Amino acid sequence: MRSIWNGAISFGLVSIPIKLVNATENHAISFRQIHTADGGRIRYRKVCELDGEEVGSAEIGKGYEEADGSVIPITDEDLATLPLPTARTIEIVTFVPAAQIDPLQMDAAYYLAANGVPAAKPYTLLREALKRSDRVAIAKFALRGRERLGMLRVVDDVIAMHGLLWPDEIRAPEGVAPETKVTIREAELDLADALMATLGEVEVASLHDDYRTAVEAMLAAKSESGEAVTPTQAPEVSGNAQVIDLMAALEKSVRAAKASRGEAAEPAEVAEVTPIRPQAARKNAPKTAAAPKAATGKKSTAASPTAKTAATATKTTRATRATRATKATKSTAKTTTAKTARTASAKTAKTASATKKAAPRGRSSA
Repeated sequence: MRSIWNGAISFGLVSIPIKLVNATENHAISFRQIHTADGGRIRYRKVCELDGEEVGSAEIGKGYEEADGSVIPITDEDLATLPLPTARTIEIVTFVPAAQIDPLQMDAAYYLAANGVPAAKPYTLLREALKRSDRVAIAKFALRGRERLGMLRVVDDVIAMHGLLWPDEIRAPEGVAPETKVTIREAELDLADALMATLGEVEVASLHDDYRTAVEAMLAAKSESGEAVTPTQAPEVSGNAQVIDLMAALEKSVRAAKASRGEAAEPAEVAEVTPIRPQAARKNAPKTAAAPKAATGKKSTAASPTAKTAATATKTTRATRATRATKATKSTAKTTTAKTARTASAKTAKTASATKKAAPRGRSSA
């Protein structure tokens, strides 16, 4: 069992290191408040009544409210200066008969466990002394920031401690008993004794919570019949309670970014070669951002399938451009030759025409 407090029992000059362990547990079935429409949890939030804002634990302090409604702030430093000698000690103050303790004073119960091998002998000494004296020990101890009263007694081979209310915390039963005078006859008492005898003795350990058993059976039946409701939205939790696939999230983000820019998503394994568009179409096409260079300074020694495909596409583009350039050069040369021939023919025709006009005409003889 997990300890909730570590300290020591002060028994005169004897100090017994011990651990405090809960001796009781609550088996009551608790229910959650949910939204009947979707099964979502209804939670309570700490909100400041002045500004209506939700307040975190780091901003919450202590304060004492007086009768007139004013509040006195109390800090942890203020509480630390107060004397609390029993902060780590269960200090035994007296031993009394067990019948002297009013059951109304009894509060929570704890087991005291010996803390370490050196504590075994003084622990056993106190246990055996309590057994032989048939008494209980009354002690003071501090738990959760306040001083309390306790009663130590022996249960089997373990020392148990019951938290006790302070005597002034027990209210007097004023006005609780019937005020009307009632007379009880001996015959009625005899019948009551007979009824008590008829019921007989029952082992207290055999008693159990019938209502809790019925609730557990009802919950099991509802769960098997499929009546459990799954909330449409998981409740928010702090910290790293939800595990996500980082690579899947990154890939999805890249695809979404490319889709927003009008780019096609890259295939997972083999990349397709995009056909080369005409020059006019390339001029009107929107410019895309150049791919970032690799951050590493070393070149990859093994080419991936995508890199090989890209290299093939580049070679094809270069070859196509060279072929187009060669065709354009040949066409230009043919055009230039034809123009030169036509120009020469025109010049020759003009020269012959001029020569004919310049030559003198012959005269006839007498």
